[in-house]
Amino acid sequence: MGRLPPDVLVELDGRLAPVDAELRRRYPGQPSGRQPVHTVYVPADRCGPGLAARWGAAALTALREHPPLPYPAELHDRVVDKLRREPIEDLRIDFEDGYGTPDDEVEDAAAREAGRLVGDGLGVPFAGLRIKSLTGPVRRRAVRTLDLFLDALRDGGAELPPADRFVVTLPKVSVPAQVEAMVLLCERLEAAYGLPAGWLRFEVQIETPAAILGPDGLATPGRLIGAAAGRCTGLHYGTYDYSAACGIAAAQQSLAHPVADFAKAVMQVAAAETGVRLADGSTNLLPVGDTAAVQAGWAEHAALVRRGLERGFYQGWDLHPAQLPTRFAGTYAFFREGRAAAVARLRAYLAGRSGGILDEPATARALAGFLLRGLDCGALTEEETGYDRATLSAV
Repeated sequence: MGRLPPDVLVELDGRLAPVDAELRRRYPGQPSGRQPVHTVYVPADRCGPGLAARWGAAALTALREHPPLPYPAELHDRVVDKLRREPIEDLRIDFEDGYGTPDDEVEDAAAREAGRLVGDGLGVPFAGLRIKSLTGPVRRRAVRTLDLFLDALRDGGAELPPADRFVVTLPKVSVPAQVEAMVLLCERLEAAYGLPAGWLRFEVQIETPAAILGPDGLATPGRLIGAAAGRCTGLHYGTYDYSAACGIAAAQQSLAHPVADFAKAVMQVAAAETGVRLADGSTNLLPVGDTAAVQAGWAEHAALVRRGLERGFYQGWDLHPAQLPTRFAGTYAFFREGRAAAVARLRAYLAGRSGGILDEPATARALAGFLLRGLDCGALTEEETGYDRATLSAV
């Protein structure tokens, strides 16, 4: 060194070592592993064995009766194969808005049936359930449903789903205290049922303005993630509750409205590098009816799927089987259109060459992540990327 005394480095280390540790804890980086391209919400009383196959068949029927999709014809066979093989990537058994408030004995029975269904296997890669919120009027019902679900799941004797393949959705969260309460509930349920510590994880639904900006004017999503003590896997945007709470007229409520963009931008910044994933919301314009109505619904859905992908929201909600064709076609088109440029840029970076674009390490990781997402969803093959998963993951 020059003239700087060496004890300055010791002093700096003493000051910043706790900061380094806290940054590593709060910002561990992007999560590894597959992220589903969608979450399908189905009311609990409509779930049952063979659900995924029925949704796939209904989607194929819509595709057959109301062609064409608003995408290149070259994607048709790939979409059909997906609908036959894996029509639902992530299923949420819904006990909240889509289910309603039946008598306790009815929801009790449905909660137990949901536990048995998950134990038997639903034929989907990812699954979970959405309970009612922890707000006062429905708190006891939410806790009871989750308790009975786990009781049936454990009584069945089946192996637990892997922790990264099962999640509970916590709706209508407004303040960190509700997330802290969910953490406490998870801990108590794990102890009661002999579950591995940390197995119960949850995603937070952002449906209220307070979940974006608190009364103190500070952004809330980062505080919600911190309050989850590592159990929060995702932030999901709730289109219609949030828009209505902001005073948006029903006809203008949309994933593409400025209030939605603002909320999702705050979510995106708060979740960046935390290991918490994002999910876009739903559209209530369903592709049903005659061919003109179905194609109008497909066009709307396709545009929203593409819009979300371009803005870094790689997962969204689907509410009807006929939305599956445009979900997969739109996702495949996005990754296939970007494949050649991503491969060329990554190849140049790994070879140490400079071309028309000077990419940095963070961008190289984004290029590899783009190709990995394309592989995970079935849009691309390893042959088309020129790299295997291990190589891409190591970038």
